[in-house]
Amino acid sequence: MKTLKILGLFILLLLAKPALAHYLWIETAATGKQNQKQEVRVYFGEYTYGVIEEVAGDAFKGVSDFKLWLVDPSGKKMQLNTTAKEDHFAAAFTPTKPGAYLVYLENRNIDVLDYTEYDFGIFKPEYQAFQQVLVNTKTPLEVKKYTEGLVIKEVSNTADAVKLQVFYKGKPLTEAEATLSMLDLWTKKLTTDQSGLLNFKKPFDTKYILEVTHNEQVPGKFKGDAYEFIWHCATYCNF
Repeated sequence: MKTLKILGLFILLLLAKPALAHYLWIETAATGKQNQKQEVRVYFGEYTYGVIEEVAGDAFKGVSDFKLWLVDPSGKKMQLNTTAKEDHFAAAFTPTKPGAYLVYLENRNIDVLDYTEYDFGIFKPEYQAFQQVLVNTKTPLEVKKYTEGLVIKEVSNTADAVKLQVFYKGKPLTEAEATLSMLDLWTKKLTTDQSGLLNFKKPFDTKYILEVTHNEQVPGKFKGDAYEFIWHCATYCNF
């Protein structure tokens, strides 16, 4: 009985805790066709738990001030317009030439969070999410040329496995811990090597989301609120 009470208390605390484990991710097909519209969706939640927040809800509102960018094969960068749907933001673009296209999200405009009661500290969250779309090519784009912070680059993507490279401030992030997730509470911990590389296999025909986090131990102020460090979170989705 005592064990059950402790478990119940833990669950209540977990439910009451703000959704630090939530993340933003992008869904779009890994390959595209020239002169055909490519749909893009932005979600917020915890995929492995089946949690997808509604756009009108308070949780999504807190991270909805993001920018969604497109980089075409020539390196031209443009912002994609998004439309709010029930549980995601929708966007689209049309590849007009062969090559690698990069779709990525940035959100550096999130209020400072105080998690001292959870022994995590006071921090400024920053989210990024990355997806690459290949149109009649297998050559990826150099992602770190177009954005800063915590970056995930797709190196290769086959039917069986994915290879990624993680950068932080333009340099490979070594020994970084990442979490690979799919539905039904399945997760696996991965670690980048000395070149910032990591690999994962795809034994199932399903969606995989990789999340990488990194604490930048630099204090500062944002919108008048002091923070102890910046919490970076980057995601990559493969389906």
